[in-house]
Formats: sequence, structure tokens, C-alpha cells
Amino acid sequence: MVSFRNWSRRPVAREHAPRYLRLTLLSFALTVALTRLFLALTGYPQLGSHTLHIAHLLWGGLALFVGALLMLIVVNRWAYLTGAILIGVGVGLFIDEVGKFITRTNDYFYPPAAPIIYTFFLLVLLLYLELRRPRARDARSELYRAFDDMQEVLDRDLDERERAVLRARLYHIINEAPHPELARLAEELLRFIDSDTIYLIPHVPGWQERGITWLRTFADRQITRRRLKAGLVGGLGVLGIMGAVDLGQWLLAVRSPAQVTNMLADLVAVGRLGSMSSVTWLVLHIALTAAIGLVLLVAVVCLVLGFDKRGIQLSYVGLLLALTVVDLMDFYFSQFSAIVPAAVQFALLLAVLQYRRRYIRNSAAPESL
Repeated sequence: MVSFRNWSRRPVAREHAPRYLRLTLLSFALTVALTRLFLALTGYPQLGSHTLHIAHLLWGGLALFVGALLMLIVVNRWAYLTGAILIGVGVGLFIDEVGKFITRTNDYFYPPAAPIIYTFFLLVLLLYLELRRPRARDARSELYRAFDDMQEVLDRDLDERERAVLRARLYHIINEAPHPELARLAEELLRFIDSDTIYLIPHVPGWQERGITWLRTFADRQITRRRLKAGLVGGLGVLGIMGAVDLGQWLLAVRSPAQVTNMLADLVAVGRLGSMSSVTWLVLHIALTAAIGLVLLVAVVCLVLGFDKRGIQLSYVGLLLALTVVDLMDFYFSQFSAIVPAAVQFALLLAVLQYRRRYIRNSAAPESL
């Protein structure tokens, strides 16, 4: 009889889990963006008849089902890559129609739908970032991943680099295993992959590896510290000025009640304002946008004056608040046209993190010119 007391059910992150989730995130975001763009350009056509309406939510459910079945039935690694993409497409098509299923009127254009979709994307992004964090390498988890790596042996697709990674993992298990049977199993696997009977193929970089290598080489040679800082100053400065200009337009409009009425009427006409509470959120959105714009402009001044550490800190805080707080309101008031500003902010945040990693954390790094 199996003793459940000795059976550990603690979950183990799958090998290459961040890669699979990254594919899901990208396919999800692209599906929502392209679906909305296609429907807007084609006048929101409907597939069906006078009685039937084949909503794209159904196609999303089908993609989800096929992706889940594929990963349940097929053990090959390509099945996880394909399943990750199908799940992202399925979730994108499914959640794009969330407005229909949270309103009594089945309102596809319900204003809070866009913030809901964006919030869901942010939550999955947080999960992805959590999976990318370095974790303690315990013997049990490493043995799970070693068995996953053995697929390359079964498919006769193992090269010398992959064998070196697998060998290092097995050595770690042998040295750190809390139970002798795990160490013995790792020793047998190590003896097997070190044997002359193992078939090895020459390492031929795939298109993805070649692309990453090219990008890294290009970044090291062309994106110098001065150029990266110039790009940050320009991008952050534009965002800061746009926030100030937006606030200025509303402040100037306050002097003319008719102009304020017209601006609010335009928002009401497109369904963005429905009550005084919406007006309150609009005022809060304008104030927060202006405040973050001011923070970004101060960051630009710090970068220009050479206070890089302070400037990068302010840039990071400002962009993070913009992406997680202000953009939620922006998606409500601007709907999916907010995708472009959010993408620009995210790209600038990545540039800020890159600058901090290369030039701030290593203060001894020379400036590349």
C-alpha cells in the first residue's frame, strides 16, 4: 500500500516553462490586438445566419481545447510549444468578448472590458516574471528536469552542449541529493550519457538562437551607453511632455464651460462617460498622468545632468506606475487605442532595466562611446 506521507506533491516548474509562457503571452496579446483591428477595419462583420451567430469566442474555446488535449496526449517537446501558442490564441479570442458576458445587454463595447483584458494580461505577465526568477536547485526538481532533457536522447537530437548541461545537472543531483536512491539514479543516468553509445549531433544554431545572438552582438556594438541614454531621454521626455500637454488642455478648457461640455459630450457619445463617478475617474486619470509625466521629466533632467542612478530610479517608478495604474484608466477612456502607448512605455521600461543592469549595478563599467 502506498504511503501518502512519503509522497511529495510539491509542484515542480517544468523545464523551459518561462519559454512556453512567453509564447502564450505573445500569442494572447497579438490575438486580442489583431482581432480588434480586423473587426474595426471590416465594420464588425458577423459569421452566421439570421438565427445563428458564430462568435469568435467559440473559436477561442476550440483553440484552448485543442491546445490542452495536445499537451495531455503528446509528450514531445514540440507539443508544448504548439500548445502554448494555441492556448494564447484561445484565451485571446475568448477574453476579447468578455464585455458580452458581464452585461445584460451583451455589450461587446462595454468600456470596462478593455481594462479587464489588460489586467488579465498583467497578471499573466507577473506569473511569467515569477517563473524567470532564479530558484533554489533541489535534487528532486533537478531530477525532474533531467528526465525532461532526456527527450533529446530519445529523439537522437542531443548535441555536445546539451550533454554538458545535462551532465552538470546530474552532478548537482549526486552531490546534493537528500536521499541515496536519488543519487544512485543520477549516477546511472550520468554513466549512460557519458557512454560511447550515445548518439551526438553537431550543434547547429536554430533561427531563434541565431536571432538572439545577432541581437546581442548588435546591442553590444551599436547600443552604447551614450546612445541608450539619449534614447531614454528622448522617449521619457516625450511621455512627460504629453502628460503635461494633456493637463494643460483641460486646464485651458476649464476657462470655457462650453469647451469642457463639448469634451465631456464627446466622451459620453462614445460610451466612456456614463455618470458623475466616471467624471471623477477622468479627473483622477488626468491628474495621475500629469504627475507621472512630471516624475519622468525630473528623471530626464537627472539623466542629462549625470545623476544616472537617481534618474533611472525615477524612470523605473514612473513607468511602472504608468503601466499598472494609469494605463488601466487609459484603457477605459481610450479603449484599445491605448495599446500603442502601453507598448511604448513597456519598451522604455525594458530599456531602463537594461541601462540599470549594464551601467548602474556595475559602477566600475567604463562608458562606451
